[in-house]
Amino acid sequence: MAAALRRASGVVVPRTSARVSQSTSAAAQRIKTFEIYRYDPDAGGKPRAQKYEVDLNSCGPMMLDALIKIKNEIDTTLTFRRSCREGICGSCAMNIDGTNTLACLCAIPDVSTKTKVFPLPHMYVVKDLVPDMSNFYAQHKSVQPWLNTKPGTDQTVENKQSKEERLKLDGLYECVLCACCSTSCPSYWWNADKYLGPAVLLQAYRWLADSRDATHKERLAFLDDAYKLYRCHTIMNCSNACPKHLNPGKAIQAIKKQLAH
Repeated sequence: MAAALRRASGVVVPRTSARVSQSTSAAAQRIKTFEIYRYDPDAGGKPRAQKYEVDLNSCGPMMLDALIKIKNEIDTTLTFRRSCREGICGSCAMNIDGTNTLACLCAIPDVSTKTKVFPLPHMYVVKDLVPDMSNFYAQHKSVQPWLNTKPGTDQTVENKQSKEERLKLDGLYECVLCACCSTSCPSYWWNADKYLGPAVLLQAYRWLADSRDATHKERLAFLDDAYKLYRCHTIMNCSNACPKHLNPGKAIQAIKKQLAH
């Protein structure tokens, strides 16, 4: 009946049109391959790299979007940290194609290439892309990342500083403690138990540079150590790796200058 109607109307519709449409749709897909580090200590076995294929036409532009899509639609066992999606929390730090970065700030590389995703290097792995940050956070705590005011300071009013004094904190307070810089540093790889690393030293200098802090001498005395500070050999991997475009290497040199004078 349908064929008769088509002939009567003078319109010829090929029977293969539906197949052609499906084929065209399939060809329009932008399939991207991701090779992701997998390790589950509870399941046993050695770490491995697992491949996933994602159609970028139905995926957001950032690496975090791809990881969330894989976890939601392909493999729910994939484990990684993430929170803000805006480069503010530092949770989604990982090594993407050999570079430490935040997955939420890293655009998905070209579809024609395979992208490799690993946890931050030279750290113990809890599971998959989740590194153990315990030592890193303990080191951060050791530099007293808070304001130490003079005894008797009135805590009920604002502790003011000049615009010039406040300007000295720019490039320091923005650190999100993602550890991308520290885990890109060879000195930290080999001496993570003693060397504080670029991120923690940047945080240490943030309080040394704060005009309102009353423990400047004590902070410098704590850092004046062959390992805590002087394991930095100005390789500058840290400044290249920082996804927030900060300069930990410069902060470390500023600490050394203060100790020298």
